[in-house]
Amino acid sequence: MRTQASRKQQEQDPIPPLAALDKKDFPSISELRKAIPEHCFRRSNARSLALVGRDGAIIFALAYFAWFYLPTTPDAPGATATATGTLAWLLSWNAYWFVQGCAMTGWWVLAHECGHRGFAESSILCDVVGYILHSFLLVPYFSWQYSHGKHHAKTSHLSDGETHIASIQKDSARDRWLHAVLGEDAFAIVQMVVMLTIGWPVYLCTGITGARRDPKKRKLKAGTLRDHFRPSSALFPTSGAWDKRILASNVGLLMTVCGLCFVGVRTHQPLKVFMLYFPAYLWVNFWLVLYTWLHHVSTQVPQLGDDEWTWIRGALCTIDRPYPFLIDWMHHHIGSTHVAHHLFSNIPCYHAVEATVALKQYLSPKGLYNYDDRSILQAMWSTAHECHYVESENGVQMWRKWRSK
Repeated sequence: MRTQASRKQQEQDPIPPLAALDKKDFPSISELRKAIPEHCFRRSNARSLALVGRDGAIIFALAYFAWFYLPTTPDAPGATATATGTLAWLLSWNAYWFVQGCAMTGWWVLAHECGHRGFAESSILCDVVGYILHSFLLVPYFSWQYSHGKHHAKTSHLSDGETHIASIQKDSARDRWLHAVLGEDAFAIVQMVVMLTIGWPVYLCTGITGARRDPKKRKLKAGTLRDHFRPSSALFPTSGAWDKRILASNVGLLMTVCGLCFVGVRTHQPLKVFMLYFPAYLWVNFWLVLYTWLHHVSTQVPQLGDDEWTWIRGALCTIDRPYPFLIDWMHHHIGSTHVAHHLFSNIPCYHAVEATVALKQYLSPKGLYNYDDRSILQAMWSTAHECHYVESENGVQMWRKWRSK
């Protein structure tokens, strides 16, 4: 039952078309496809592989520079580090980690496109490239392909959706208590720091913020592990060849870890290898969590129960956002073309901008195109402040915020 405060808030808030329209009033997938130029759906092996090479050249060049020109410690052998030298050392490494993390995220986006079959016509080529790139980035390729497929198949579904599914008010006593103890600003900061640093590995190991039901639509008990590493995990269906694919994904991760250890031992510089790879890897995690969070969580897009959800309506609950040009370019426009990606995930990234322009022209007059022109930092801050829970698992639900008493 809605509280008086939440009813008052709902009366004051404008209701976006995605929440106000009946589910039968949304366009069909064929109507949306007709709005996009047909050539946007064509994939080129050469063009896709060239992007892999482009990102690889950037990654290699950055690693080469850091290996030969950035010292592992701030002081040279036999010398004492100065405050200025230490500051320069810190700034140099942090600049490398950020830029390298952006470049590696480009590979992450292309591997993710392989999982969607948007990279090439050949499924074999998609899986070979995707497996290599995602394994290098410590992403279990086939396992995450399954869970991410659920994210696309059930976008904004309150029971079966995947990643950043809204908390239900009655089940969120701990978060409400923490919000009351910390206050609004500190709670928002803690939420962002935890989510954007350890959120990705925690999700892989537990399935937290994922579906409330298993693949057979059975309600999951609180605390049920939905990890990406066991064939018996509640995340996966019991039928099909998923056990072999999951094990293959684990082998890819193990090979990457062993490869990094081998290079560290062989060069007698394990710390340097760690510094070249791990902090940049954390930046990759930052970006992939940020995209999933900011492009599906907003006070302007509803979350939908069984009775209100349709695939089209759920996919349209996706938000495009602006990113700085170089970041958007390095990330193959995944953030600024996210609506098109959710409607047609097999469109290759090099056609996504054109497809987005066409969809915007078609959807905007209907009030169905979501675009937030605020900076990413502003969007992060407001989303962490305003999107904490929904009132129930049924119907059309809008994100609500915990309010300090």
